[in-house]
Order: sequence, then structure tokens, then C-alpha cells
Amino acid sequence: MKTSDHEYVCWRAIVVPRVLVCPPQRYIFAVMGFFAIANAYTMRICLSLAITEMVTHHSPSNSSKKPDPDACPSNPEDFQSPSMVKIIQNYPLLQAGTFDWDERTQGLILSSFFWGYVVTHLPGGMLAERFGGKYSLGLGILSTAVLTLLTPLAATYGGANWLIAVRILEGLGEGSTFPAMNALLAQWAPPSERSRIGSLVFAGAQIGTVVSTALSGALLHYTSWGWPSVFYTFGLMGVLWFILWVLLCYNDPNSHPFISDEEKKIEDMTPVPWKAILTSVPLWGLIVAQIGHDWGFFTMVTDLPKYMRDVMKFNIGQNGYLSALPYLIMWFVSLGSGCLADWMIAHNKLSVTNTRKIFTSIASIGPSIGIIAASYAGCDRTAAVVLFTIGMALMGTFYPGMKVNALDLSPNYAGTLMAIVNGIGALSGIITPYLVGVLTPDVSANIIDISVLLLNKIRDDGSISTLVQWRLVFWISVGVFLLTNFVFVLTASGEVQPWNSPLSKQGKEENANTTTESKNVSHVPPLETNSGKENTKL
Repeated sequence: MKTSDHEYVCWRAIVVPRVLVCPPQRYIFAVMGFFAIANAYTMRICLSLAITEMVTHHSPSNSSKKPDPDACPSNPEDFQSPSMVKIIQNYPLLQAGTFDWDERTQGLILSSFFWGYVVTHLPGGMLAERFGGKYSLGLGILSTAVLTLLTPLAATYGGANWLIAVRILEGLGEGSTFPAMNALLAQWAPPSERSRIGSLVFAGAQIGTVVSTALSGALLHYTSWGWPSVFYTFGLMGVLWFILWVLLCYNDPNSHPFISDEEKKIEDMTPVPWKAILTSVPLWGLIVAQIGHDWGFFTMVTDLPKYMRDVMKFNIGQNGYLSALPYLIMWFVSLGSGCLADWMIAHNKLSVTNTRKIFTSIASIGPSIGIIAASYAGCDRTAAVVLFTIGMALMGTFYPGMKVNALDLSPNYAGTLMAIVNGIGALSGIITPYLVGVLTPDVSANIIDISVLLLNKIRDDGSISTLVQWRLVFWISVGVFLLTNFVFVLTASGEVQPWNSPLSKQGKEENANTTTESKNVSHVPPLETNSGKENTKL
């Protein structure tokens, strides 16, 4: 009895019925891509929570200042768990509050990742398009994982300078992540499933954020392993992912040994049309929207744990879980909105262009309302957490909105486009942590006079309360959100751009061959009916 080639699939040395264990390979890629982004974010973000326990917390330097009447009350017992007492007694080098770094230094440390991150975007995207995204992505995450494992040594023995250097190197490693992933998605995600697969893969950012903040909080609060355990845990997870990635994933369907013919497609790339790309209005609209999204997202991802501790006075365990909650809900929203976007496009309810604009607008306006409302909730912990969660959850529609828009504009050059878009957008990650560090440590009123108009909350000594300092941070984010979204709505497109499909090498060769053959045929004498055997042979 003969068996169809597609009925069974060989996974290394084991032959098993495909129907039992082998879903379409693009879904295996999507799941592994999801964990790639998740691991990238766990390693990127884990420092944001860990640093709240690494540094010494001082009272305001100016003792003449009156107590802040807007300060939220705290429970001293919240900040001294039994495990933390054990760390302080037995491991003084690793105890909480080891490093005396002021807010500006912390801002530099948190932003230093993005100094390297923006550098490798474009080279990473071009390498992924030229040689495939498997190792451009995989080696980038592996290098970040190794450096994450080295972070405690760098901080303990080299201080802030060595830690900044390690974070810059981590950024260099992760810079190729999104460009390489977009190049891979262009190969693996058919247009009819682009929003769903793209949303699934990029939703790894939310789950990575959830796991990073929640697990970091648990490790810091409930164990005696100290803050280094955060970096060891996520570094090892990154190494494990790389091993599975190498074994299971490939650059494209055509190079996959265990794939059905219907999943295969062949791409033959020509040189990147740089002039057409860099003068594309929809691309620049996408870049502006990415800047706005990254500004708000990085402000929240990097600094929400600090807000939860310094303003809302949550302990580190509560901080981890509550900082993770908005991103968990965002994940569900991103998956649901991805399915909804595909359905609306497939059933002609909306054009691709309008779908991208509407979902991107929701992802800008929703968080703007949520974070501002949360900042005006004052010390009402429940209201603040609920409003932050709702606002950030609505940011999940960003993924079927503008995040997959580069694939709409140019499937052939998706890696290069993502490199440009994400690289420029990542500049927000450099600015926002440092800006928060400048604006939040008891800033005097004359530094930010505009806050008088916006916030009307100045203490008797001329300084601004901590709660109001943070409110200014959120107002700036809202302004960036709304302005950049307005530009995107005016300029965005969901149509494939003309420069996506220059004549491919294969097409050029076929065209050349056709021309040559036609010339040769033109020199062949016409057949003569009376030419006997010679004409019969011809």
C-alpha cells in the first residue's frame, strides 16, 4: 500500500502520522516566533523592576522641604519580607539597596539598552533579507541571553559604567530581532493570515513583559536568591529558546525539509530600492506612528514599576504582579483584534488601509485616556490599577494596526522596512527613561513651568509633588500619542507599494531568454512542405 508523501512527516529520525503531531509549519514558526519576542522582552525589561531593589532609596536631599501632602501612604511591613531580611543578613553584597545611583544615573542605565538597539536595526534587516532571518534573529537573542547572565557580575564589580556597557551590548544583539522577524513573516505568513500570525508573534512582547515583571517580583519578594536571580533566570530561558529555535525553524518554506508543497513559495530578491523607500509617504507616516507608540510603550514598560513603588507605594511583590497585569490583558486584546482585523478585511467590511488606521487610532487614543485618568486617581490604588490596565490593554490593537503595516507596504522588503521603522522608533527608548529621571526627582517649579498651567499643584517651597511630576510625564506621552497618530491617519496606506515588485532576477533571466529565443527563431528559415526528410526531422 502506497502512502502519500504528505501523509507522514519525518521529525529527525522518527516517522509519525502527520495528522497526530504536525500542524502546518507556519504555525510552528509562529509559536517559536512568539517565544522569540517574549524572550527578547523578558531580558530587555527585567532590569526595570530589578533596579528598584538594587538601588538605595533616599529621602529628599533638601531637608527644609515640607512633607509632600500628595504622597500616598505606605505600610512599612510591605517593604521588608522575610526573604529580604535573610538576604541582608547572609549576602550583604547582593542585598537590596546595594547601589547608590541617583535618578539620572538610573535613567541612563535604563536607556542605555537602546543606544545599541538602534544601531543594528538596518544591518540586521539587510542581513535577514540576504541570508535569511533564522540566525540573524537567533544569534541576536542568544548574545543577549549570555550578556544577561553576566549582568550581575558587571553591576557588582564594575558599577554603573560596566552595567551600561553590558546593556549597550545587549541592545546591539537585540537590534536585529524585529527586522529579522519581519523578514521571516514575509516568507511564512500568507496575506490572508497576516494579521493573525503577526499579532500572535508580536504579542510575545506583552507576554514577555508579563512574565518579566511578575516573575521578577516573585523572585525578589518571595525568595532569598536576591536580585541576581532575575538575570540568571531570564538568561537561561533565552539560551533554551535558542536551542529549540535552531532545531525547529528555518529561513523560509522552501528550505524546510518537512513541509508540504502547498506551503512552499519561492522569493528571488533584487537590490533594495532605497530611493523609492526613503521617499515613500506611507512609510514615513508609519515611522512617525512607531515613534508615538514606542514613546508611550517604553515610558510604561520602563518606568511603571518605579511609579508603582515611588508613588503608589506597592511593595516589590505587588509591584511585579500589578505592573504585569496591563500587559497580560493587552495580550488578549492583541490576539482578539488580530482575528477581528483579518475577518473585517476578508469580508470586505473595511479596506486594509482603513483597518490599519482604525486599529492604530484605538491603540493611541485608548492608552492616552487610561494613563491620564489613572494619574488623576491619586492614591486610590484600585482605580489607578484598573485605569492603567484598561488603557494599556487597548494598546494591543497596535499589532493588527500599524505593526503589520510594513508587510502590507512591501512583503519583499519587510525586513528592511521594519529595520528603518523600528530603529527610528527605538530612539524613544533612549529619551523616555532619561526624561523620566530628570522630571521625577523633586524637580523645582522653574524647570517645568508649563506644569503650573497643566497641573496647578505647587508646594509652598516652590517644588512640585512626586505625584504631579509623574502626571507631567503622562501628559507628555499623551501629546506624543495623539500627534503621531494624527500623522499616521493622514498618510498611512495598506496597499502594496509600486517599488515592492521590481523585475526579479528570475524574471530578468526569463525575459532575457525569451528575447534570445525570439531572435533565434526569427533567423530560422520557414518550413517548406516539399523539403523531404530534412524538414521531417526538423
